[in-house]
Amino acid sequence: MPALRLPRFRMPSRTPTWGAALVAVFGCALPLSLGLLSNHPGFLWAALGAFQAARANPLHRSGMLRMMLLIGLGACSSGLGFWAAESWLASLLLFAFCGLLLAWLQRFGNEAGKLGLGICICLCLGQGYQATAELPNPLAVAALFGVGGLWVALLAFFLRGVHGLRTWPHLPHLRHLLKALRRHARRLPRDRWRLHALSCTLSFALAGGLAKLLAGHQGHWLTLTVLGTLYLQSRVSRQRLVQVCSSSLALSALLALIGHSLPSSAAMVALVLALILIGRALQANRYRAFMLQNIGISLLLAEALALDWLHLEPRLLAALYGFGLALLPGLLFQALFAHRLQKSDPARQAGS
Repeated sequence: MPALRLPRFRMPSRTPTWGAALVAVFGCALPLSLGLLSNHPGFLWAALGAFQAARANPLHRSGMLRMMLLIGLGACSSGLGFWAAESWLASLLLFAFCGLLLAWLQRFGNEAGKLGLGICICLCLGQGYQATAELPNPLAVAALFGVGGLWVALLAFFLRGVHGLRTWPHLPHLRHLLKALRRHARRLPRDRWRLHALSCTLSFALAGGLAKLLAGHQGHWLTLTVLGTLYLQSRVSRQRLVQVCSSSLALSALLALIGHSLPSSAAMVALVLALILIGRALQANRYRAFMLQNIGISLLLAEALALDWLHLEPRLLAALYGFGLALLPGLLFQALFAHRLQKSDPARQAGS
């Protein structure tokens, strides 16, 4: 009688990055604690800047450069989102540009796409919090975001010193970097990327323009739900599109239910810090998982000091609007992509 073989459970091959995780937790814990004590919204922007900066690993060769890019671009993006929230037309145009920028960066690979994702997250949060913020102008939002990011950069320099590394590492030559990015972009068919860029531009523009009209001060739940569906898929099909949009909606609904069930802001802050520790230590490699992971933590972090969690319906309704805005343009461009494939196949057969 053959022996019974039990299934083997393999641990993930990637080792946790506990150093970068501790930098992220300490970077976010200080502004969140000050925000709990003072109830000032400025500390929330400092915490968001700290989390976005902590996405980069300071021990990598280009980690500090990426951290500085995340701080600078995130501060500009959050300030522009705060400024554009006063007009639906400005939001429409700015979100259309950022949707196109995201699609363009995704063309050059996952690392460039992650940089574009951070820009879009900051834009969504800047627009969503304009209606309830007590800050005077977009420059104050950008400055506080930058202060939080620079606090994490200081911790990152300390971490590099503990490991005996140079304060500022030697960077790769820009010429070699651009050559590698062009090589990656040539592998993607142009027709497929153009349809993806049009889909990202239209979906994100509609989300930014309608966020204030449909969702009010919960507009970031709408725009971030749409953002969770904007990535370059390997397979373009109707079933896959529905799965992607449904997963983004399910994530937003789950986060809303979690926030609604917690008794106080202190419990929310403790949960967010625990998620930051685990999520940064076990950061996802795949772009889709990385996208959902960072959108989810950013959304909970932005709502960590909110006092209106008893009103669950506006958040769920905004996420449902985002699901519809992501699904309808996606179905339209999926049909166009399938039509182009049907036209190109007979032409290839005739040429052969």
